[in-house]
Amino acid sequence: MEMSQLRAFRVVAETLNFTRAAERLNLTQAAVSHQIRALEAELGEPLFIRARRGVQLSPAGRLVLEYAARILDDAEAMRESLTGRGRRLSGRVRAAAATQAFSHLFAPLCEAFMREHPQVELSFRTTATTEQTVGDILDGAADVGFGALAPHSPALEVVELFEDELLLVVSPSHPLARRQVATADEIARERLIVFERGTSVRRTTDEFLKRANCSPAFALESNDTQFIKLMVGRGAGVAFLPSWAVGDELNAGRLSALGVAGHALSRSVSVLAL
Repeated sequence: MEMSQLRAFRVVAETLNFTRAAERLNLTQAAVSHQIRALEAELGEPLFIRARRGVQLSPAGRLVLEYAARILDDAEAMRESLTGRGRRLSGRVRAAAATQAFSHLFAPLCEAFMREHPQVELSFRTTATTEQTVGDILDGAADVGFGALAPHSPALEVVELFEDELLLVVSPSHPLARRQVATADEIARERLIVFERGTSVRRTTDEFLKRANCSPAFALESNDTQFIKLMVGRGAGVAFLPSWAVGDELNAGRLSALGVAGHALSRSVSVLAL
C-alpha cells in the first residue's frame, strides 16, 4: 500500500468523480484509476460502487476513508515537523522516459512538481526505448527515469508506480470493434502493428504471442505512438497499446479497444534511479 494510492483514494472519495479527482491531483484519469484498482486489489474489497451517474463509496470504502485520512494527516504532520514549511528544494533534476510516456502519463506529474518546487530546474530527455532510458541513467545522462522493463543492473533502485494494462486497439469499422474481448485465434488472423524491439510494449506483446502460441502477420513496426494510432484508425492493422495512450481516441470514437480472452497484458511501470 502506497501513500499515493491513499491520496488518490481520498480525493476520489471527496469528489465522487474520477475526472475531477484527476484534475485536483494533476494526474491523468487513467493514472488515478490505476491507483484505485491497485488499492482495491491489495485490500480485497471494492472501495467504490460504480454507477451510470458516477461513483459512491462502498461500505468498505467508508471505513478505509477514515483510516486513510488519519494516515495522510499524520504523514503530513511528520513531514512538516522534519523539514519545516520554509525549506525549499533546489538544484537540477534530469528525467528520462520514452516520448509517449512523457506525453500521456508523466506530464501532469512533472507539471505539479514544477509548481510545488519552482527552484528545482527540470530537464526532460526523451528516449526511444526503456532500455535507452536505463542506459542514460547508468551513463550519467539522466538522474531519474520512468520505464516498464525490469532493469538488469543491480545498481539501479526501482520503485513500482502501478500496473499498466495493454489493450487490443482496432478501427471503429473493424469487425471486432463492438466486442468486449477477442480470442488469440482471432488475433492470429489479423495484421499486427507493433512497436520496435527494445520497447516495453513490444516485449509485453511478444510475451503474449509466445504464451498464446499466436503468430499474426506484422503489418509494420514503429516507435511513434501517434503514427501507430493513425494507421490503426485507417484500418492498416490492429495494435496493442497502453490504455492511457488511447483515452482521447476512445472517448472521441476514433478508435475502439478490447481485451484478450483468458489473457491479461500488463506491465509494471516504475521509477528508476541510481
